[in-house]
Amino acid sequence: MTAPVPRSRAAFAGVAGAGSALAAGHLVAGLDGLPTSSPMVAVGNSAIDLAPTPVKEFAVRAFGTADKVVLLTGMSVVIAVLAVVAGLISRRSRWPGSVLIGAFGVLGMVAVAARPDFTAPALAAPVVSLIVGVVVFGLLIARGGQAVDGEPSQDRRRFLTTSAAVVAGAGVAGAAGTLLGQGGGTDTSRRLVGARIPGVAAPPPGADFAVSGTPSFLTPNPNFYRIDTALTVPQLRVEDWQLRLHGMVDRELVLSFDDLLRRPLVTRPITLACVSNEVGGPYISTAEFHGVRVRDLLLEAGVRPGAQQLFTTSADGFDTGTPLDVLLEPDRDALLAVGMNGEPLPAEHGFPVRMVVPGLYGYVSATKWLVDAEVTTFDRQHYWEKRGWAKQGPIKTQSRIDRPRNRDSLPAGPVTMAGIAWAQHTGIDRVEVRVDGGPWRTAELATDVSRDTWRMWRTTFHLKPGEHTVECRATDRAGHTQTEQRRPVIPDGATGWHSVTFSCAG
Repeated sequence: MTAPVPRSRAAFAGVAGAGSALAAGHLVAGLDGLPTSSPMVAVGNSAIDLAPTPVKEFAVRAFGTADKVVLLTGMSVVIAVLAVVAGLISRRSRWPGSVLIGAFGVLGMVAVAARPDFTAPALAAPVVSLIVGVVVFGLLIARGGQAVDGEPSQDRRRFLTTSAAVVAGAGVAGAAGTLLGQGGGTDTSRRLVGARIPGVAAPPPGADFAVSGTPSFLTPNPNFYRIDTALTVPQLRVEDWQLRLHGMVDRELVLSFDDLLRRPLVTRPITLACVSNEVGGPYISTAEFHGVRVRDLLLEAGVRPGAQQLFTTSADGFDTGTPLDVLLEPDRDALLAVGMNGEPLPAEHGFPVRMVVPGLYGYVSATKWLVDAEVTTFDRQHYWEKRGWAKQGPIKTQSRIDRPRNRDSLPAGPVTMAGIAWAQHTGIDRVEVRVDGGPWRTAELATDVSRDTWRMWRTTFHLKPGEHTVECRATDRAGHTQTEQRRPVIPDGATGWHSVTFSCAG
């Protein structure tokens, strides 16, 4: 005869059962080479896909590139709380908690099956996760019970021994799954590709005003902004990669990585900007991209009359649509990029192949981990369009103040202001700056490298002690001056003048 399981043991059984389930699923996903089939990852990806657009924008605005870490942390807390509940309602019988933990497993199976990149083998991870979770939970509840006439110390040792084994096993399984999913094959592929990528060219003298507070002209790869929907970075090898170019074309192309690199490889400095960038925001970077012109591939395939967009799909199922008239412009230099700043694309930036299109926000152009490209019409909606964003996303003329920063305290006297401006694929003609609502002053511009890249600016004002506000505005080569009117990022990018408030001390 046994008494009810003590609350602490029941709660631990729930957490250990749920943790073991997730670890086992993670391990199987790693062994199968299908990291997105891990139940935790699959549910997280589904949460990203199903989250309302305002929630997504809040996450990017509040947490930036750490939004996915925050999501996983939040999911872990919710799972832990529900696992404790599963244990507490099972003090007399393991079945209530087993049903709840089993429901977790079913949710994981549904999330995996709903992924756009779903294949039947992907179900192995959530199925194993469900079985392990229910079995471990039932075992710990059984071992956690106390015999009414038995020796309490023996019950305690038995429970602790079993618990230690479960925790150790889950830890090993989870770590092994993480290591398997980190892409040893991808790292090897990147090393092999490295010799085929041209070295990075130094920008011309005077391309930035970094000494005055602007970014360097080229953004180092580790510092390049990353905003995407991938909860885990797809791990692809060049040996396995291929791209299918099909749809409204005369000749379907199926290209391996070697096929792609047999074509002329060009290098272009290009500034990319995220449509989620608020006025004055950080989600803009510049790199030298190395790749093959998309236009050349489209002409080789032969685009049929009536086609309007190139609908591209990532290895993880993300998709977007890019206007064909942009891609076919002779001087646009839209690329299927294979390298970035003199090295193969980093895995988090799309290795082995991604799209890069100057002058368009990334949400309609910058597909990473590219595996499919279909020439079609605008009738087909892409991922972000379905969520309320505009079908087409040309980059707006914008500028930003990098120095001084908000709430800086500086000495009175000469104060240098510096920042960046961008208007890809038009180019920046002029940047103006004013302090405290006074007259506009034309700033000094850095060397013009390309109309597809940002341009640095700086100017100096002599300021008295007190609080001051500086504003900037840019004018592009088409004669358009950015509007003062503030608009949010949805549906096609923010507008407005950036301003910074700071103080000067006498």
